[in-house]
Amino acid sequence: MKKILLIILVIILFSGLKAQQLQFSDSSVVSLLTCSPGQEVYARFGHSGIRVYDPVSKADMVFNYGIFSFNTENFYYKFIKGETDYYLGVHPTDLFLSEYEERNSMVWEQILDLTTQEKSKIINALIENYRPENRVYRYNFVFDNCATRPRDKILNNISGYVQLQTSNETKTYRQWIADYVGHDTWLKFGIDLVFGTASDKSTQQYQSMFLPEILMAEFEQAKIVTKNDLNNRKLVKGTNVIVKAADQNITDHILLSKPFIIFSIVLLLGILLSLYEQKSNKYYSILDSILLFSTGLAGFIVFYLMFVSIHPLVKWNLNILWLNPLNVFAAILIWIKPLRAYMFVYQILNIGLLILTLIAIALSVQDFNAGVFPLIVLIFIRYSLWVVRIKHRIFRKSKFLIKSKTGN
Repeated sequence: MKKILLIILVIILFSGLKAQQLQFSDSSVVSLLTCSPGQEVYARFGHSGIRVYDPVSKADMVFNYGIFSFNTENFYYKFIKGETDYYLGVHPTDLFLSEYEERNSMVWEQILDLTTQEKSKIINALIENYRPENRVYRYNFVFDNCATRPRDKILNNISGYVQLQTSNETKTYRQWIADYVGHDTWLKFGIDLVFGTASDKSTQQYQSMFLPEILMAEFEQAKIVTKNDLNNRKLVKGTNVIVKAADQNITDHILLSKPFIIFSIVLLLGILLSLYEQKSNKYYSILDSILLFSTGLAGFIVFYLMFVSIHPLVKWNLNILWLNPLNVFAAILIWIKPLRAYMFVYQILNIGLLILTLIAIALSVQDFNAGVFPLIVLIFIRYSLWVVRIKHRIFRKSKFLIKSKTGN
C-alpha cells in the first residue's frame, strides 16, 4: 500500500512539473545516480538517473528516463513488437530515493567534476528534453534505455572528450544479460529462445554501458581530456553510497529453478516411456502431439519476433529450426489416419531441421541455451520413432493393397 501511494505521488508531481519551472544556479552539482538491481523482472538490470542539486535554491531533482505505464493501450503487444514508449520524468531526489529504499536497492552517487559551462549545457539539455514534445522516446533494451540516455546527455555536453579507462572483459549482449539473470534460470531460458545471432556479437566499452552498473564503473575511471591538455581531469570527483541495502537471504529452489535439470528429467522420462513402448508395442501419440504443439507455439513467437518486431537482437534466430511454427497444425494432423503419408514426409523434414540445429550448435553459429539440448534430443528421439512406426504401417498397408489387387 505504501509503495502504491508513493507511485501515485510521483505521478502527481511529474504531471504538475513544467520544464520552465526547473531553474538552477551556476552553483548546481550534477551527479550520476546508479541503483542496484531489484527482484522484479523490469528491475533486474538496475537503473540510472541524473541528479541536479542547487545549494542556492535548494532545488534537488532527479531526471529519470525510466518512466513507463502498464496502462498504455496495447502495452504488452507494443512491448513485444518493440514499440514501447518511455519518457523522461523529473522527481524530487528524496522521493526518488525512497522508492529504492523500499525496494532494498543500493544507490550510488557519482559527483561529476564539471566546469560551469559544462554543467549549464547538461542542465539545459535535460530541461529541453523534459519539454512535453521532447520527453517521450522509443525505448530499446540495449541501445536506448535509462542508462544510455544519461550517458549520452553527459558525454555529449562535455568540452573535449571523455577517455574511458576501464578494461572490461569483452562480452556479448547475451553474456552481459546472463550476469544479471543467471546462466540456468527460466528468465535466461526465455531470453535465449527469442534472442538471435545479433545478441552474440561482442560489445565495445561504449556499447556495454547499456547496463547501469557498467556505466558507473566506466565513469569511475573515465578522464576528461581537453584541448591542449589544459584542463584534463577525472570525470568523477567523488562517489558516495546514499542508499544502503540490507542483507537478504534469498532461498533458491534449485530443482525447479533450473531449466536444464527439469528438461533433463523430462528427457529421461521420455526415454523410459519410449523403451516401454517398444517393449509393450503400445504407443502414446499424445506425447508427440504435446511436443509438436508446444514447439509450434514457441515457434510462432520466435517467427513473430524475427519478422514483425523491431527489436534488433531478435532477428535471425536459429531457434526457429527446431521450433517449427507449423508444428501447431502437425500436432492435430498426426491423429488423422488418411494424412499419415504426408505427415511421414513432414516429420522427416522436421528431423532434418533438428540435424541443422545440432550443426549450428556445433559450429557456434548462435549461442543456444543449455536447457534446449535435452529437449532437442527428446524431440529427435520421438520424431524418429514416430517415423519408423508410421513407415511400417504405411508399408504394411501398401502390401495389403497390392495383395488385394492381385487376388482380384
